[in-house]
Amino acid sequence: EVQLVESGGGLVQAGGSLTLSCAASGFTFDEYAIGWFRQAPGKEREGVSSISRRDSRTYYPDSVKGRFTISSDNAKNTVYLQMNSLKPEDTAVYYCAADPTGWGTLFQIDYDYWGQGTQVTVSS
Repeated sequence: EVQLVESGGGLVQAGGSLTLSCAASGFTFDEYAIGWFRQAPGKEREGVSSISRRDSRTYYPDSVKGRFTISSDNAKNTVYLQMNSLKPEDTAVYYCAADPTGWGTLFQIDYDYWGQGTQVTVSS
């Protein structure tokens, strides 16, 4: 059974940093791409980062580029999302998801497995 468990969310002041973790099990970790997505109240879910297993590319939308960094520790079956210079508009529930194709773009439709989410709140 595929399982994805996020952790590391919390309350932080604007300008601060958080590192989210996504612990994965139930599949061959280095074959499935992993993406991070977020959903703020009243808004649609959006992709914030992903890492491809096909070509090791990473993807970021302009809204987080230069502030967020995704990384993978294959020995721990864990993907991290380092978030720096956080802004109040980064407040959302953050989800990690797994894409069996391995391509790992920011298109949600490619992701078959999702974690339960972790809340990130950035105060101004």
